[in-house]
Amino acid sequence: MLRRGFTGWASRRAYLRLAVAILAVAAGLSLAACGDDDDDDEGSEQTAASTQATTGGGGGGGGEAVQISETEFAVDPADVTVQPGEVSFEVRNDGSTVHDLEVEGEGVEEKTEIIQPGQSATLTVDLSKSGSYEMYCTVDGHRDQGMEGEVTVQG
Repeated sequence: MLRRGFTGWASRRAYLRLAVAILAVAAGLSLAACGDDDDDDEGSEQTAASTQATTGGGGGGGGEAVQISETEFAVDPADVTVQPGEVSFEVRNDGSTVHDLEVEGEGVEEKTEIIQPGQSATLTVDLSKSGSYEMYCTVDGHRDQGMEGEVTVQG
């Protein structure tokens, strides 16, 4: 059956070259998809400790802004400590797929819209009760793969 399209040695050589080239490209793409992700390991070590939020103004509690970066599949920083009051989460999708961010706990459940890769969203939440709140990506399966963290309100 295969001989039908080949009329000589030159055609067979061309076919073999094409087949080898296709296999090489496929192998290269497979290896690129399974590449080592050393950057995430270093980032996880650096953000293991709680990160203090920056205060948006002087004096009273709240009014804080927290910058969050989302990638596959991590929230950075994963642990945040803020004062009671209104907190704005400035969320940037530094990944290559869509994400969002939900903050939940102590009667609060608020989330951003879907954030496209390279885009940002701001989520402002009233965190006036001291305690622990969960933050996580609600996109299917992302939380299970590690896109979660904790917001601690103390003050």
